[in-house]
Amino acid sequence: MTDIWLPSLLAENPQAGFELAIKLSRHSVKAIQPSDEIRMKLRGAYANDTAQLIASSQVIATFFQSVGAANDWWR
Repeated sequence: MTDIWLPSLLAENPQAGFELAIKLSRHSVKAIQPSDEIRMKLRGAYANDTAQLIASSQVIATFFQSVGAANDWWR
């Protein structure tokens, strides 16, 4: 991972911060499983699994907390 795709955690507003949290989540999955082909094959396994979808939402929520802290939204 040599390219800088995340220059900052700062976001203009909470909506942009939430979108950044989703982007962080997607990049994490891509870093863990770099094969596009394998990720596409696995998508069907979690797309209809509520437990895995909830787990994904929890990951995004954790990233959103990080973005919120970086932007001092919790003051």
